Amino acid sequence: MERRSFLQLPVIAPALTSFLNLWPDNPTNGQPKDGILVRAGEDRSGKPFKWLDATFTVKVSGKDTNGRCVIFDTLRPEKVGPPLHLHTDCDEWFFVMEGEFKFQVNQEITTLKAGDSLMVLQDTPHAFVKTSEGMARLIVMHQPAGQMEEYFRTVIQQADQTIEGRRTLAEKHGMRIVGPPLKAS
Repeated sequence: MERRSFLQLPVIAPALTSFLNLWPDNPTNGQPKDGILVRAGEDRSGKPFKWLDATFTVKVSGKDTNGRCVIFDTLRPEKVGPPLHLHTDCDEWFFVMEGEFKFQVNQEITTLKAGDSLMVLQDTPHAFVKTSEGMARLIVMHQPAGQMEEYFRTVIQQADQTIEGRRTLAEKHGMRIVGPPLKAS
C-alpha cells in the first residue's frame, strides 16, 4: 500500500463505517459489533427455561444475528427427546458435549457420542433421544434462526404438552411434527 493511500484510510474509515451502518443488509446493523459474551450456565436474556426435561440456555439469540442463527446449550438429565419432526424454515445442527444420543434422520438411526456433530437439513424428518446415564449436554443451532426461540419460550407456557397439543403451535413456528418420539432403548 502506498504511504499516501495508507494515510487517507483514517479519514475515510469513519465515513465508510457510518455508511455501512445505514445499509439495510448490513449484518451488524443495530447489533453489537464487538461480540457477545454469555458466561457458562447463563442465558443470553437471563431467562433459561426447561422443556422436555431439559434445561435450555440461549447462547446466541436470533436477535443478536439479525435472524442468521440461534444457539441453545441444553442439559438433559432424562432419556427423552422431541417427536419426529422437520423444520420448514431452517437447518438444525447438533453437537454432543457430554453423553450419548440416538438420532433418527429420515429412516436412518445413528448414535452420537461426545464430540460428534450432525447437521440436519431443512425439510428432513428427524428426532433424537438421550441414551446414556447421568447428565448429557447437547448444543443445538438453528440456521437461520427462524422462529425456534419464540416457539420454545411459548410452548413451555402451554398447558397441553401432548404431541397433539403442541402440533398447531409447532406449525405456526416453522415446524411440522411427523411421528412419535424415539425410545432410548
